[in-house]
Amino acid sequence: MKANRRSGVSSTASVWVIASYVAAQMLADVLSLKIASVAGLSIDAGTFVYPFTFTLRDMVHKLLGRSAARAVIVAAAGINLVMAAFFGLAAWLPPDPSWPLQNEFAAVLTPVWRIVLASIAAELISEFMDTEIYHLWVNRVTRRFQWARVLVSNSISVPVDSLVFSWGAFGGRYASGTVWSIFLSNVLVKGAVTLVSLPGIYLVPDASEGADAH
Repeated sequence: MKANRRSGVSSTASVWVIASYVAAQMLADVLSLKIASVAGLSIDAGTFVYPFTFTLRDMVHKLLGRSAARAVIVAAAGINLVMAAFFGLAAWLPPDPSWPLQNEFAAVLTPVWRIVLASIAAELISEFMDTEIYHLWVNRVTRRFQWARVLVSNSISVPVDSLVFSWGAFGGRYASGTVWSIFLSNVLVKGAVTLVSLPGIYLVPDASEGADAH
């Protein structure tokens, strides 16, 4: 009975965590179309959402194991590609004569292709790296201090992600000083979000990590 209840809790938690991860990836790609200025630094607005994906990925890893974490990363990348394709299709379709925002729609959402591709490259490199560091920490260092596994894996993957994304999405489009400002703000915000969100690792049960350890 207890095993069934635990399995049910794990399944429900898995649905919520995976859905949140994919939603955060999609929201971040769309919001990154806006370059804001915060405290004198240039920053893409997606940076306020995307950092949560690192801890959410760690939660998937804890719930379902390394293989599932890898699968979720690839699935999110594919879903973002589909999203960009539909934005492109919607921008290409002839507008109704009564709708005056065709140019604005296309101007805002069509550049999402470059952001999505840069995001996917950064995501695949950094989050696969995050997965392996998390896995090594848990299986070679300690299973205690769960906050440490999140902090260590994120502290390495966040700068890599920020570097690949900033230059992939905005290099050549904006001045190099602006791109480096975006990189710095990405690292700072993602680091802060890591500290805020890392207690989330304690919210999910350690269901199958041990079975996926070898």
